Amino acid sequence: MGRFGETEELIGATLFLMSEEASGFVDGVVIPIDGGYAAYSGV
Repeated sequence: MGRFGETEELIGATLFLMSEEASGFVDGVVIPIDGGYAAYSGV
């Protein structure tokens, strides 16, 4: 994205993880919130 992320941009993932209905079956996963950096850097 060519910029650093803002604090407000973490809200979606936070709400997802806080919701028992949305993430009740999620266990032991890393959710990258990096603006696509890992996808384009060859990591």
